[in-house]
Amino acid sequence: MSAAPHVTPVADAERGLTRAIGVLGLSAAIFNTTVGGGIFRLPGSVTEMIGPSAPLVYVICALAMGLIVLCFAEAGSRVSMTGGPYAYVELVFGPYAGFMSGVLLWLLGTTAMASVSSAYAGFIGVLIPALGAPVPRALVLAVTFAFLAGVNVRGVRQGTRLITVVSVAKLLPLLVLVAVGALAVAPANLAVASLPAASSFARTAIVLIFAFTGVESALVPTGEVKDPSKTVPRALAIAMIGVTVLYLAIHLVAQGVLGPDALAAAKAAPLAAVAERLMGSPGRLLLLVGAAISTFGYMSGMTLAVPRALFAFGRDGFLPRQMAALHPSFQTPWLAIILQSAVVCALAVVNEFEALAVLANLSALLLYFACAVAAWELRRRGIQNEGTTPFNLPFGPTIHILACVAIIWLLTSITGAEWRSVGYVLVVATGLFFFRRK
Repeated sequence: MSAAPHVTPVADAERGLTRAIGVLGLSAAIFNTTVGGGIFRLPGSVTEMIGPSAPLVYVICALAMGLIVLCFAEAGSRVSMTGGPYAYVELVFGPYAGFMSGVLLWLLGTTAMASVSSAYAGFIGVLIPALGAPVPRALVLAVTFAFLAGVNVRGVRQGTRLITVVSVAKLLPLLVLVAVGALAVAPANLAVASLPAASSFARTAIVLIFAFTGVESALVPTGEVKDPSKTVPRALAIAMIGVTVLYLAIHLVAQGVLGPDALAAAKAAPLAAVAERLMGSPGRLLLLVGAAISTFGYMSGMTLAVPRALFAFGRDGFLPRQMAALHPSFQTPWLAIILQSAVVCALAVVNEFEALAVLANLSALLLYFACAVAAWELRRRGIQNEGTTPFNLPFGPTIHILACVAIIWLLTSITGAEWRSVGYVLVVATGLFFFRRK
C-alpha cells in the first residue's frame, strides 16, 4: 500500500483568495514578464560576444530554461500558495531559505530593472543624440524614475493603467520587424564556419538568459490560479515555447539581414539598425520608439512590483519599520517606492546593460537552483494540493538533476567580482535574518 500524500498547508489568508487566473491568463502573464526590453538590445550584445554562432546560444538558453521551467511546473502543481518560488523553497527548507529566496527575488528585480533602465537610456540617446552624453543620460534616468515613482505613489490603479497602455506596444514593432525582415534574410549571414569554445558559449549564455527570465515573477500569485496542478504546467509550456520562437525569429532576421559584424557594431540599438536597412528612416524610428516604450513599460511594471519586497521586509522587521509606512492619502508604500527608485536609478547611471544583466542572471540562477532542488524534495515527500493530482515529471529525478547541472554549467562563467557583488547582499541579509530571530 502506498503512503498517503502530504497535503500542502495553506494559510487562512490564502483560503479567501479568488482563484480566477486560467491557462490563457497565466500564459499571457508569463509571456509579458519574460518579453521585456532586453530583446531590443541583446541580439547585438551576444553577436559581439560569440559571432555567427549566436543563434545556437538561444537554443542553449531555451533548453536550460526548459529544464528549469519543468521543475517550476512540478513545484507549482504541488504548492498553490502565493509566493511562487519563495513558497516552494520555504515549504521545503524552512524560514531562512525562504527569506533568502525572497532576497534573491528582490536582488533579481532590482538589477534586472537597472539593466533595462540602462538600455532605455541608451535607446533615448540613440533617438536624441544630445541626450546620450553621461550627464544628460543621468538626467533622463532621474526624470523618468521621478515620474514613475510619483505615478506609483499616487496609487496602484494608476500604476496598473500605465503598464496596460505600454505593454501592447512592445510586441508590435517586433512582429513588424520579423514579418518584413524574413523576406530579406541572406543565408550566407547565418553560416557558421567554426564553433567557439564551450566557455564562450557559457559566458554568452549567462548574458542572453536574461531575456528568458521572468517566469519567477509571474508565478508569485499562484494562490489565485484556478486548478494549479493543470494550469501552471500548461501555461508554462505555452508561454516558454512562444517566447523561444519569437526570440529565435528576431535574432535570425537581425543577423540574416545585417550580418554578424554589422549586428555586433550596432550593439546600442541593433534592431533599429535592422529596421533602417529594411524600411529606411521610418523603420529605424519605429524600432527606437518601440524599444524606448518597451523598456519604459518594463520599468513601470517593476516600479509597481519590486518596492513591495522592501515594504514586506520593513513590515516583518528586517528593515526599519518606516519601509512599511503607507502614504496618508494614497495608502501606498511611498517610502519603499522612493527608495527602490533611487537605488535602481543610481545603479543604471553608473553601470552598463550587460554588467547589470549578469548580476540579475546570477541572482536568478541561484534562485532557480533552489527551486529545482525544492521541486525534487516536494516530489520525494509526496506533497501536493488537496484533492488534486500533481504534474509528475517523467524519468524520476532526472529532469531535476539535469536542470541543476545546466545551472552549474552557466555559473562557471561568473567572475569573482560578480560573485562578491551578490555575496555581499546575501551576507547582509543573513545578518538581518538572525538578528531579527534573536
